[in-house]
Amino acid sequence: MNDKDIVQLFFERSQQAINELSQKYGKHCFQIALNILKCNEDAEECENDTYLKTWNSVPPDHPTYLRAYVSRIVRNLALSRYRYHHRKMRDSHLLVYLSELQDCIPASNDVEASADDTVNNAIHAFLLTQNLTVRALFIQRYFYMESIADLSRKFGLKESNISTKLNRTRLKLKQYLEREGVVL
Repeated sequence: MNDKDIVQLFFERSQQAINELSQKYGKHCFQIALNILKCNEDAEECENDTYLKTWNSVPPDHPTYLRAYVSRIVRNLALSRYRYHHRKMRDSHLLVYLSELQDCIPASNDVEASADDTVNNAIHAFLLTQNLTVRALFIQRYFYMESIADLSRKFGLKESNISTKLNRTRLKLKQYLEREGVVL
């Protein structure tokens, strides 16, 4: 079933919408949550919470890209759960991802709050100037929180090659944001 039909089922308030969404994007949602939480049970809960949140938000929302819509929901749910579980811990695996971006994303106490429309639009515009491989690496590393080892297997590149590409991309992003007037 295509995304448009699944969204229509949500608008009709059909229980089949959840089944179709689960069948089409369940593994994808679970993997995003697992990349962040590193715990199967928590990832399953986030996946299920994603279905509920989607049910409650469609309608009135009418997502054009259902995969991106549920990806964002599950990612935000997983990050919230992660923050809740690791509130006082400082040795977290997410700090690795965030520390990589700290020089090219505006500073804030809350990374999610700092990512306003101006910064989002600038990052989106920047990524469109990059080749498809670099763009995919960047998104999968910093949105889906995939490890360098996983990216290496997925793209068939050496880990050092991926690290270099990501480092160069972050430097280019920083320069791009500065040219666009985004205060870092």
